Amino acid sequence: MPRPAPDLELRRDQVLRAARTIAEADGWPAVTMRRLAGELGVTQPVLYSAFPSRQAIVDAVALKGFSDMAAVLAAMDSSPMARMRAYLDFAAANPRVYEAIFSLPTGLTFASDDTPEPLRRAFAVIRDAFPDSDGTRAEVAWSLLHGLATLGAGGRFRADQFEARLAVAHRMLTGAAESVDYTRKRRG
Repeated sequence: MPRPAPDLELRRDQVLRAARTIAEADGWPAVTMRRLAGELGVTQPVLYSAFPSRQAIVDAVALKGFSDMAAVLAAMDSSPMARMRAYLDFAAANPRVYEAIFSLPTGLTFASDDTPEPLRRAFAVIRDAFPDSDGTRAEVAWSLLHGLATLGAGGRFRADQFEARLAVAHRMLTGAAESVDYTRKRRG
């Protein structure tokens, strides 16, 4: 009796969840095809039937991360401050996914006609909060947020100044002079 065909989408989902779990626990260098196969109880050729390479797995984690980020940002009200806070909270809550999105080498195409849809959606949510005629303001906002997220994750900032940095970034990007309560605790 022939074996039933494997559910490729289920296999891909299992591989991605295992890769994220390993990366969150031990970092991306620990995510190897051998370790993934061992964690999933399959052979390496089974993994290669779902993903042609480790890089393809990292790229798929990044794409899913962009989708997740876009959903989190879109769930906030469209104010720049709400979107900025949501972005930084997402980065802090998902450090290895964020690393796959922005810091690891990737085969993903940014800022071009063939940019994948999850990247476009994530950028569109930032652009909605920082609109202009050509998206340059959103690119600057994204780069500023990325710098805050990356330096914060690396322990390069004083933890008690999160709100102050967020307020300064908000003023820089919007020209707003509104007062912000610097003593408000960061949402966990």
